[in-house]
Amino acid sequence: MNTAAHRHLLVERIRALSRPMNPLPAGVRPKTPKLGPLRAVLFDVYGTLFISGSGDISLANPSHNVTALAEALAESGFLTKNPQEAARIGARLFVEEIERVHAARRAEGIAFPEVDVRRIWRAALMRLQKKSPIRGELADARIERLAVEYECRVNPVWPMPGALDALEALRGAGILLGIVSNAQFFTPLLFEAFWEKPPVDLGFDLDLCFWSWETLEAKPGDALFGKKAAEKLVARGIAPGETLYVGNDMRNDVLPAARAGFRTALFAGDKRSLRLREDDADCADIAPDAVVTEWGQVVAFFPGLKA
Repeated sequence: MNTAAHRHLLVERIRALSRPMNPLPAGVRPKTPKLGPLRAVLFDVYGTLFISGSGDISLANPSHNVTALAEALAESGFLTKNPQEAARIGARLFVEEIERVHAARRAEGIAFPEVDVRRIWRAALMRLQKKSPIRGELADARIERLAVEYECRVNPVWPMPGALDALEALRGAGILLGIVSNAQFFTPLLFEAFWEKPPVDLGFDLDLCFWSWETLEAKPGDALFGKKAAEKLVARGIAPGETLYVGNDMRNDVLPAARAGFRTALFAGDKRSLRLREDDADCADIAPDAVVTEWGQVVAFFPGLKA
């Protein structure tokens, strides 16, 4: 973020573009065995701490969201005589840039590459200017505004019921809190937009927050879990087996967390984002230690705590 004022503007835009959502029952029964002593909890974000309208962070093909992109371009100050045409071409260029970066990273040996969406939008807009002229300087702040305007339209989010109460209960008990998430630069702003505090003020240890856009490697790769989170926890004297990871995706969350030695809880609180991956061979022999359908069940793993 360039300035505090710009950051505040992005937070306000997230609020303005967001509407209350309720989780949809997933039809899954909870499984809450005793997990033994736990000293840290790491969380996924989309579909876990926050309801995700699309089920996950949206870097998918935006060609089905041309109207959303046209609106985002206009709100960000990118002017054109034909907004729908510019958005249609821009959507295609956006996808091409992601595919280009992913291919280059895979050629370097990165199995699950991630992008910084700001770089993707900049490259796409530079190409767009040559095909469907748009007016507006490609300043960092304007590109960040575009990314937020677009994401909030195609992937609306809202806090998962009970999540904030659970965080407060765990923080009050001295449990270390962290995040391991496929995310973009705007993801931490969700905490400010909905809970009025940045992650650190909500109890998250910044040394235990790992965002895919910073590492440029995504889940389910081992970079965020084994090479980052587990090493940091061990350096703090916390064994992987004393750490609980909570996420909504068997392949992206439970599988890599289990490989790193963490205890795992599959969050099955919303049908939109629950990913059981029953046809995924990689998940065939993996089962979460627990299955939770609401946040109070997570708090219950810690004797004496109440959400």
